[in-house]
Amino acid sequence: MSLRSESNTEKYLDLGHTEAENHAKAQQKLYEKYVAETSSVTRRIDEFVKTNIIGFGWHYLKSRLGRRHPYQYYPANDDTGIYPLQPASQKDEVTIALLSDWANDTKESDAVAHMVARYVPDYTLHLGDIYFVGAPKEVEENFTAPHASWYYGKSGSLTLSGNHEMYSNGNAFFNHLLPAMYAMDGQLKRTQQAGFFCLENEYWRIIGLDTGYTSVGRPLLEVLFPPDCHLRPEQVGWLEEQVRLGDPSDRRGIIFLSHHPVISGFRKGYRKPAEQVAGILKQPGRPVIWFWGHEHRLIGYKFQEAASGLPVYGRCIGTGGMPVEMDLPPDSRDRDRIAFYDQRIKARVGRHDIGYNGFVMLTLKGSSMTASYRDLEDKPILSERWHVDISTGELSREPGEYADGLSIYSQ
Repeated sequence: MSLRSESNTEKYLDLGHTEAENHAKAQQKLYEKYVAETSSVTRRIDEFVKTNIIGFGWHYLKSRLGRRHPYQYYPANDDTGIYPLQPASQKDEVTIALLSDWANDTKESDAVAHMVARYVPDYTLHLGDIYFVGAPKEVEENFTAPHASWYYGKSGSLTLSGNHEMYSNGNAFFNHLLPAMYAMDGQLKRTQQAGFFCLENEYWRIIGLDTGYTSVGRPLLEVLFPPDCHLRPEQVGWLEEQVRLGDPSDRRGIIFLSHHPVISGFRKGYRKPAEQVAGILKQPGRPVIWFWGHEHRLIGYKFQEAASGLPVYGRCIGTGGMPVEMDLPPDSRDRDRIAFYDQRIKARVGRHDIGYNGFVMLTLKGSSMTASYRDLEDKPILSERWHVDISTGELSREPGEYADGLSIYSQ
């Protein structure tokens, strides 16, 4: 039996994206835990003041206003951050589970993780956001404690940073989470050294980008100068010199992963990373596949240009553990950009309709890559397949089966 008490999904509804609000939420979580463990009403009131006011102020000042953790990048310790895609057993395919916005330690996130474990994927990749503020305790209860439900793939388990990890200046992300992550390089187990990576074989390259480190600015100043999630120079240099992303003779299929969206019909798409990638790739019109989270919904966008002549098959998969949103973009022009959207209602919590949590399983077999989107009830929501022509770099997509109730705007 798990020693960890279940978190309450309701506390994640109406969750904002500001540092102060998420620090307050973290303190409220500590207070609720204390309330559950004490029967003294007087102490509960006293501890409410101490934990939520004094504690919030101390936590905010200590972690938010302190120095950001130094940026880590490749090469590091004889490691380039580029690893071979290798199955854990003798088979002709590689399986990769993608989860985003998963780490909130709820019964829903646990259920998603246990569902992933039943499929025994070779790799498990988290696309970022540890709630509420990416603190050491939150890393522990989601990933590193004996009772944590995160499934570690036998061939590798890697992570990206979201904005929530940086609400505590990235200290727990770099000091506690990265040391627990790894990728197999033949028989050598390499610990993840930085918040980005590349997995590759003769047909495909899966490139995880760090958009989290630059997603948070200084308090108050970021209101006037919103962060653009740009790729830092060290990461750009890695893409150019180690990954050799601009090599015109390399025509393998490219799958980008990031926490932040490069296309969005809801808040805003962060165009800067796509612009930087297009500048490195230097192949206008070269199609890529891009998965991201940040927004808590499952939505696929029509094949379109993300920035600077970079055409993208864009997929938002931020449904790992947070309450899933289903509202439509307010602007009809944004609605016209949608290819598919899971708007099935799973439950009503308060005044909110919430959708189905889930994850995406990628299966790479030769020149084909299949994405299978699965919900909390372990039902296939949608499948789609891409083929890459490694003589030209062209991608072709085949839509597959989809669940009843899934909103299909264009296949």
